[in-house]
Amino acid sequence: MMAIEQIIEEHGDYLLKVAYLYVKNKATAEDIMQDVFIAFYQKQGQFRQEASLRTYLVKMTVNRSHDYLRSWKSKRLTLFEKITGRTTAMTPEKEMLEKTVKKELVEALFTLSVAYREVLILYYFEEMSTVEIAQLVHCPEATIRTRLQRARKQLATAMGDFDWEVLRHESI
Repeated sequence: MMAIEQIIEEHGDYLLKVAYLYVKNKATAEDIMQDVFIAFYQKQGQFRQEASLRTYLVKMTVNRSHDYLRSWKSKRLTLFEKITGRTTAMTPEKEMLEKTVKKELVEALFTLSVAYREVLILYYFEEMSTVEIAQLVHCPEATIRTRLQRARKQLATAMGDFDWEVLRHESI
């Protein structure tokens, strides 16, 4: 058994960089790295030394990063960042404003009909194309484009003027 402190000292910075390359958020990367070291500590007896320890830890880090990127929390944050265009750290005052905007966005989304809400979520959140959405909901692509356009207008009206074209270009 190796001392976990020594392993963290030797591999921590590198694993943090690997996680950051995937999640593009330092705090999340630190959480992933911490999870990797905890999992390794709890199950280090399973390490069969078929590869180097660094390779093993990197694989764990990549897997945890992928898990995070597939998670609901990640997708929710990504959607909000696309809508607001903000990805950097903020002051507490700005964070409070962000929470208010998030709340308004959710409330505005729920004022839309299910058909309009559905296309917005699939297009922006799931990053599906209009062709894929049309196949999923079994209707013509032109109908999906119309619903998307009307949903943007209704949401923009509910939230004030928001430039949906900027968001659309960012999601491509």
